[in-house]
Amino acid sequence: MRTEPKLTRLDRVFARLDREPERPAHIDVPKMSRHRIVLFAATLAFYGAIVWAVVITSWLVRLDWQVMFFRPYQQWSEIHWFVDYYVVLGQRGPTAVMVAAWLGWRSWRQHTLRPLLALGVSLLLLNITVGAAKYGMGRLGPHYATSIGSNEMWLGGDIFPSGHTANAVVTWGILAYLASSARAQRWLSAVSAVTSLGVGMATVYLGTHWLSDVILGWTAGLLILLGLPWFEPLIARAETRIFDLRDRLLARRRRTSATPVEAPPVVVTPLPADDRDDVGACSSRAPVYLTPGPHTARSERTPVTPAGSRRPPHPERHPRGSTPSARPLTGG
Repeated sequence: MRTEPKLTRLDRVFARLDREPERPAHIDVPKMSRHRIVLFAATLAFYGAIVWAVVITSWLVRLDWQVMFFRPYQQWSEIHWFVDYYVVLGQRGPTAVMVAAWLGWRSWRQHTLRPLLALGVSLLLLNITVGAAKYGMGRLGPHYATSIGSNEMWLGGDIFPSGHTANAVVTWGILAYLASSARAQRWLSAVSAVTSLGVGMATVYLGTHWLSDVILGWTAGLLILLGLPWFEPLIARAETRIFDLRDRLLARRRRTSATPVEAPPVVVTPLPADDRDDVGACSSRAPVYLTPGPHTARSERTPVTPAGSRRPPHPERHPRGSTPSARPLTGG
C-alpha cells in the first residue's frame, strides 16, 4: 500500500509561494478612490489637531506628564528585557532590511520591481515628512524635559512625532498594501497594526517618547500609506525605464559578443632592388632538409657503425695492457 508523505506547515507555505504567479495581472494597483481621499483628509485633520493640542499645552500635554511620572519601566520592570528587544521592530535599519529581503524575493519571483520601488518611495516619504516635522517642532523628550507641565516645543529636540512608531506603521503596513489577495491584505493589516501599536507603547514604557509623540507617529505613518497610490504612476514609469535600460544593455552586450574581431592590417615594406634579387635567389633554392628524395622504411635502412672509439681523447689515459712510463721524481 502506497502512502504519501504528510506535509508540514512549512511545506504548505513554500508550496503556496511556488504558486505565486509571474507578473500577476489580477492584482489591482490601489488608486486614490473617493473613500481613500476622505480617509486621507480625516487623518490629516487629526494630525493637525494633535499638533495644535500640544502647541497650546492642552490636556494632552498634562496626560504626557502623568504617564511620565508613572514610570512604567519601574512599575513593570520584569518585562524590561523583552521590551528592549521588541522595540527593534520599529528601528528603520533592521526592519527595512527584513522587509526588503521579502519584497526582493517577490520582485524576482514575479519579474516586477513594483514591490521594491513602493518600499523605496514609502521610506523616502517617511524620512522627508517625519524628519521635517521632528526638526521643525524641536520637542524635547521625557528624559530631557526642562520644566514640569510645559510642552517642551522648539527647544532643539527631535522626538515629535515618534520615528519608531511611524516607521513600524509604514514598514509593516507596506506588506498589507502590496498583498496579492484580499484575505492576505486583511491579515497583514491586522498584524502590522498590532506590531506598530506595540512598538509605540514600548517607547512610552521605556520613557523615550511622550504619549502624544506616539499618537502623532501612528498618524504620520498612516498618512503615507493612504497617500501612496498617488505615486503609483511614478512607480510604474520608473519600472518601465529600468527594464528598458536593462534590455538596451543586454542587447548591446549581445552585439559586442557577436561581432568578430578584425585582425589588424599587415604593412609590407618594399625592399631595395638588390635585396629583392638576393631574396629571389634564396627562395629559388630549397633548403637541404626540404630537398625531395627517396623514402625508405626504417627496417630497410643499413645501420652505420661509427669508426673508432666513442670516448673523447684524454692525454693521460693509456690503453689496457701497456705499462705507463715512470714519472721523474722532483724535489730533494
